[in-house]
Amino acid sequence: MSLLKPNIKTPFHIDFDWWKQNERDWQVFLRSFLCEEHQQAFADVEDGNLIDWIDPDTAEVKQVDGVQHALISHCALLPEFLSERTTIVEAVFRTFLANGNIPMSTEELGKRLGKSADTILRTLAGPRVYRGLRPIQNQPINSAVVE
Repeated sequence: MSLLKPNIKTPFHIDFDWWKQNERDWQVFLRSFLCEEHQQAFADVEDGNLIDWIDPDTAEVKQVDGVQHALISHCALLPEFLSERTTIVEAVFRTFLANGNIPMSTEELGKRLGKSADTILRTLAGPRVYRGLRPIQNQPINSAVVE
């Protein structure tokens, strides 16, 4: 547990190690977010199948999970992937899936989702970890030390 208390500037992400430590089946869960077209396309594909992906901002070639790539490049762009009725935890999780798990602060998430940054922070920074949504560890952030 970190001694730093996150604030609205603290970057969060999906912590894949959390999924491993909590015996979560990441691949099965991730596949549940695929649109019908990609669920059929990946029905017979082995979990963990990596493909080359080019980051549109940096032009860096990265190895990414094929299912995650389908989510990022297609499924997450569909109007039904994220709606106003989506819960905060679900909306944040889907936002990170859609942006390739690039860290974002609750301030940035609030602007993107049209939700209160403070409400998102209270949800994500509480004692319970939801879907591996955690602050980035070991990064310089403007946070107060918990006493």
